[in-house]
Amino acid sequence: MNDAKPNANFPACRQSFAARTWLLLYLAGIVTITFIHQPAILAIMLAGALLVSGKERWRHLRRTMLAILVFNLTISAGYIAVCLWQGAFSLNYLLLVNLRAILMAYLGFWFVGKVSILDAVAGWHTVSLLATLAIGQIKTFERILADFRAAFESRNLARPGWLARSRHAAAQAQTLLDKSFAASNEAAQAMRSRGVFDD
Repeated sequence: MNDAKPNANFPACRQSFAARTWLLLYLAGIVTITFIHQPAILAIMLAGALLVSGKERWRHLRRTMLAILVFNLTISAGYIAVCLWQGAFSLNYLLLVNLRAILMAYLGFWFVGKVSILDAVAGWHTVSLLATLAIGQIKTFERILADFRAAFESRNLARPGWLARSRHAAAQAQTLLDKSFAASNEAAQAMRSRGVFDD
């Protein structure tokens, strides 16, 4: 007679194992991308990622483009300016830098949308603590931005001008910076008091 009892934690363990497997695959993919220097291969990989992403592909792509738009435009404009000065423009390099950044960012959004970060780092005490703190800060900032947006919309019945939107964005940035500095200082002190940092 088999008296063994089923492990109630087995589903959670299996979920954690699957999430950790996805994390390792994601990290391996990111490292692999850094060793690829052919834009055509990166473009094929990006197309493959879009193909297997399912119904969420366009949402992930939109978030990717919004997240890296300023970065890519700045890098591309700087590179083009230097090339015009030196007379050594390379379209291959420009495509390489942009495709690599887009693919990495897209995989990041895809991974976050598919896998629970806390499940992926379960069992790693320090990493789990850092992930919990980071997620908490993200949720706090999302709430602050939502409050700012609601307050701004309630004070402007008509579409505000560029100057008003710029001032509003500056106020948001200042608040987020102040909040992040204060929160990071509190988190560092709390972690140091618990022995996370040995300094």
